[in-house]
Amino acid sequence: MFTAEQLQTAHSKVKSGADFPAYMQAIKKLGVTHYEAYVSDGRVDYHGKDDYTVQTPAHYAPIVIADQANIAVFQAQLLAHQQGKTDYTTFLHMCAENGIEKWKIHVENMTCTYYDLAQNEVLTEKIPH
Repeated sequence: MFTAEQLQTAHSKVKSGADFPAYMQAIKKLGVTHYEAYVSDGRVDYHGKDDYTVQTPAHYAPIVIADQANIAVFQAQLLAHQQGKTDYTTFLHMCAENGIEKWKIHVENMTCTYYDLAQNEVLTEKIPH
């Protein structure tokens, strides 16, 4: 199964949203089935088959998540990120400002679902590959 080091190596190659599809293919090859990424501190829970999980620790000081999701602004800023116009740090702050608490990636079906603080699904997208 995959290790935290392998996941970090794959993630280190992501410089913008434009790099994300290649990252997805890399972690799929490692055996990741899905993962949750938390905006507040950057921790990620990666899951594989047979309940295998690798949890990464917080990567930065906590940032505050807005109580209310602003879906229209989030969608516009997400599109800019996917086009490579922002880096990952900017993306995280954009998520926090627009009330996105985490996202869940399903590697098998190539979807990404964003959640607010109340765990409501805000947006689900198909990931290009």
